[in-house]
Amino acid sequence: MYFDKKIVNAIFLRRPNRFQAYVKLRDEEIMVHVPNTGRCKEILTTGTTVLLREELGEHRKTAYDLIAGYKGKQLINIDSQIPNKVVFEALKNKKILNLEKYNIIEREKTFGNSRFDFKLSNDLGEEYYLEVKGVTYEENGVVMFPDAPTERGKKHLLELIEAKKQGKGAGVLFLIQLDNVRYFTPYKDMDPNFSAALKLVVESGVDVMAYCCYVTEHSITLKEIVRVKI
Repeated sequence: MYFDKKIVNAIFLRRPNRFQAYVKLRDEEIMVHVPNTGRCKEILTTGTTVLLREELGEHRKTAYDLIAGYKGKQLINIDSQIPNKVVFEALKNKKILNLEKYNIIEREKTFGNSRFDFKLSNDLGEEYYLEVKGVTYEENGVVMFPDAPTERGKKHLLELIEAKKQGKGAGVLFLIQLDNVRYFTPYKDMDPNFSAALKLVVESGVDVMAYCCYVTEHSITLKEIVRVKI
C-alpha cells in the first residue's frame, strides 16, 4: 500500500509519553502524535531520522503522526494502524498462504468475548478468524512480540483456541513492519504469559504465521513468510 498523504523527514528528540513525541522539523521543534502505544525505545532514540505523515484533521492537536524510524539503515514502520491495512490488501490479493480460499473478508468481527481483526469465509460456509499483531522489535535480525506486556493480546490468543474447538478456522498473523529478518519468536522476557499462551495456541492447532514487509518512505507491502520459533 502507498501512503496517500504527505510524508516528511524529521529528527527525533524525545517522547514524554506514549502518545506524544517532540521532533525537529526544518529547524523547528514541534510536537507530533505517536500512533503506537508500544515502547519502541530501540527505534525512537535521540537524533535518529523519523518519518512524519501530515494529518490535517480539524480537531487535531498536532499536524503530524510519527509513523516510522530508521534503526541504522533499517527503516521500521511503527504505525499501529498499518498492519491491518497491509493484511487486508494481502488477503484481497490472495497473498497469504493457506487463506486463498476465503473470498469474503469482514473486519472487526466478534467471536466469544473478543473482537478479531478479520472474519474470513467462503461460499462453502467455511469460517476463519484471524488476529493480526504488528511487530516492530528487532535484535540482530530476530523479531519479537510484544515489546510491552499485553493482557489483551493473551486474551485474543485464548479466544482463538476456543474458535478452533468449535470447528472454525483460526490463526494469528504477526506482521513484521520491516524487512531482512531471520525469524520471529515471542518476547518471553517481556511477557511470559503471552509467550505461554502462544505455545498453547500452537498445541491447539491454531495457525501461527509471520510475514515481513517491503518498507519504503512512501509505502509498505507484504513481502514473504518468516520462520516462527516458539
